[in-house]
Amino acid sequence: MLKGLIDLHSTLRWLIIIFILWTLLVSIAGMGGKKVFGKNDKRPALFLLICCDLQLLLGIALYSMKGWFGVLTGGTAMASNVNRFYSVEHAFGMLVAIVFVHIGYSSIKKNISDAAKFKRLFWFTFIALVLILATIPWPSRPEIGRPLFPGM
Repeated sequence: MLKGLIDLHSTLRWLIIIFILWTLLVSIAGMGGKKVFGKNDKRPALFLLICCDLQLLLGIALYSMKGWFGVLTGGTAMASNVNRFYSVEHAFGMLVAIVFVHIGYSSIKKNISDAAKFKRLFWFTFIALVLILATIPWPSRPEIGRPLFPGM
């Protein structure tokens, strides 16, 4: 069961990256002109929000099942690169990124100009993308790297 959750968690990151890129493209297109912020502009941000929340739930389950909370509270979080990355860096970075996704989505529901909605959505999503890309365990990172796709 643990392997399946890790594989699902690893696969869902690709959906999140796709929805982030889609949201960024929509917001860039809206910032470029006098476009009205409509239902179709909100949709990619909503899909991104849903995927991030699912990823967070999977991450919390994995964090507790793999024992990273015990590593964090046991005082060995900084003992090795792997412990530090998974118990602190990955968890904190992704949590902050999901907060930025939520702030970006909530900003498009406010009663502000359409240009401001596109601009806020772009910047909060862009910051989330940077944080996500920085804290994903890419295969090129020694000791902590995971395959690009499960089963590789």
